[in-house]
Amino acid sequence: MAGRDNWNDHWEHFAVAASRNPAQQMRHAIIAGLLRRSPGGRGLRMLDIGSGQGDLLAKLRDLLPQAKLLGFELSASGVEISRQKTPGADFVVADLLKPPEELKAYTGWATDAVCSEVLEHVDSPVDFLCAARLYLTVDARLIVTVPGGPMSAFDRHIGHRQHFTRDSIAAVLQASGFSVERIYLSGFPFFNLYRGLVIARGEKLAIDVETGGKGLSARMADAVMAMFRGLFRFNLINSPLGWQVVAVARKSE
Repeated sequence: MAGRDNWNDHWEHFAVAASRNPAQQMRHAIIAGLLRRSPGGRGLRMLDIGSGQGDLLAKLRDLLPQAKLLGFELSASGVEISRQKTPGADFVVADLLKPPEELKAYTGWATDAVCSEVLEHVDSPVDFLCAARLYLTVDARLIVTVPGGPMSAFDRHIGHRQHFTRDSIAAVLQASGFSVERIYLSGFPFFNLYRGLVIARGEKLAIDVETGGKGLSARMADAVMAMFRGLFRFNLINSPLGWQVVAVARKSE
């Protein structure tokens, strides 16, 4: 099994499931909607901080064809998958806390950045975002998504250290040198229901995902995910009960 923080093994086991995950698709739709509201003529240079296997930048390539796209990702296997999936973007294998020489070329590069479902995996979100600031222009916009609500056995299996509230993510952003513009609690009611099923499935979900599922169970999982993809269209973008936390911030001088 892919262990906690073994990111090369992680994408070898979870790449297909992540791409099909309706929760990831929901998050990417929210991020794309926020980016598409950028003022015209900014010359958008978009950095995906923790770009995984490249699904977000693949989506943005089609939605924002004039934008320059860049992904920093710790996992070499994730970068290899990303380069095949999104040839129009650049991807760099990078540990931001121990940055390779290659990253110097991107100092102050990004006008916009996304850090989606990353901060829950790191020991110090503040240190991580402070390191990421180096690659953003002054007043660059940062969109962050992090999980809220209860933590499941599957979350712990893939290395979640913590989940966040509106107040806790605001504190992290401010301590990292960002001014918070808005924080959304998204996903009520159907994302919460989906997360409830993940919690109920417990440790068995990790086995299901890593083995790809078989037979009837795989067909049932496909049907459930297809159902939630439809239901997620009716989630509220902002509700006090939402379990998906979305923050928009700016890099302070």
